[in-house]
Amino acid sequence: MLRTHTCGQLTVNDINSQITLCGWVASRRDHGKVIFIDLRDRYGLTQIVFVPTQTNREAYEKAKELGNEYVIMVQGKVNRRPKGTENPRLTTGEIEVLAERLSILNTSASVPFEIKEEVNANIDIRLKYRYLDLRRKKALDNLILRHKLYSAIRSFLDTQSFIEVESPILTRSTPEGARDFLVPSRLMAGQFYALPQSPQLFKQILMVAGLDRYYQIARCFRDEDLRADRQPEFTQLDLEMSFVQQDDIFDLIERLMQYVFREALSINIEIPFPRIDFEDSIRRYQTDKPDLRTPDKKERFSFVWVTGFPLFKYDENQKQWTSEHHPFTAPEGGDIDLSDDSWKRVKALAYDLVLNGVEVASGSIRIHQPQLQKKIFEIIGIDEREAMSRFGFLIEALRYGAPPHGGIALGIDRFLSLLANEETIREVIAFPKTQSGCCLLTGAPSFVDKAQLDELGLDIKRANEPEPL
Repeated sequence: MLRTHTCGQLTVNDINSQITLCGWVASRRDHGKVIFIDLRDRYGLTQIVFVPTQTNREAYEKAKELGNEYVIMVQGKVNRRPKGTENPRLTTGEIEVLAERLSILNTSASVPFEIKEEVNANIDIRLKYRYLDLRRKKALDNLILRHKLYSAIRSFLDTQSFIEVESPILTRSTPEGARDFLVPSRLMAGQFYALPQSPQLFKQILMVAGLDRYYQIARCFRDEDLRADRQPEFTQLDLEMSFVQQDDIFDLIERLMQYVFREALSINIEIPFPRIDFEDSIRRYQTDKPDLRTPDKKERFSFVWVTGFPLFKYDENQKQWTSEHHPFTAPEGGDIDLSDDSWKRVKALAYDLVLNGVEVASGSIRIHQPQLQKKIFEIIGIDEREAMSRFGFLIEALRYGAPPHGGIALGIDRFLSLLANEETIREVIAFPKTQSGCCLLTGAPSFVDKAQLDELGLDIKRANEPEPL
């Protein structure tokens, strides 16, 4: 290692120690014959002092060359800061390092915005130079919070006999509301893979396979118009359980949330969460995402389960019935009667978890009988031929002893934005897209050359295509 300590590690217990630090120059202050440097890494900030003594002069002269964001290595001795100059906001605020040797590991161009907590730059600049934006403590803390959340999730689910399984990224197009992102196949000209909108069908098949308890921190993709809480690629905690009812899902998720809040945020939350019927929520709050916080109380978090959703809803634009959640949701009572119109009033074994008025998770007990699944498809306008074309592999799997099963998916990005008190999910994603779906850092999406298109057997009509070089 080039360093003996990090920039957030030294305390009064290290006074008189010889140490080596590495990091970025956060600021430089020249005070006559003394130069002060704030040295930063992901762990914190340490004040470095350069004085032109006989043994330290070379380091002092080099320090005059330093600019913000230079990468340096400093060797020196830990001293106590003079009385009255301590900084109680820093873990290293009682000490400073008297520099004896300085090595410039790399210089830095003038940065496009000042790297500080209250950054004075618009979002496009920050996303273009995301590697600079992530040097800010707040931005870094959001990534650390994501890491803690993942760690807590895995730790808890491991104690509950869950198995982590990765589902395919290149899969079949089975549109379920949002548009698929399509990937052309080179080896099978004219055919396409789709990036998964969710692992829904695969996790149901894993239940048929007998895994009993599955989870995945899954990457999902939807080609839809973007908002503050939407990205074309996003992450969700996806899990499924066999031989369960709604209450079993609720109990597991409540205990998971309690564990996550304690481990990641050192906050204790009370369980069980309250529940409210869909119709009651609409009547009392005019929404199915009620915020149960009260003005006279200061609860940072209020969970509620919303249950009793209708199984179907009528789409006035398409003039047909559709699924309220998705077509794999089981009805209350376990079946539906198509002999009259009673199916229009059937409720779903579906549930949403709402936090502070924001839906953070959604799930259901699934259909595990192939004939019932075919009935649902029929109601929403998918005939048997189309159903077998799009979902035949699932219907076939249900024929081979599928157990009763259910699950839920937690939107990680949206959940994290609430935990971090951020207005948009972009702030909790390492490399987010803009609201138009662009990556300003890499320039994606981009044109590709004709040779690549020829390999794929594609001929694309483009508007505003650039002139060939």
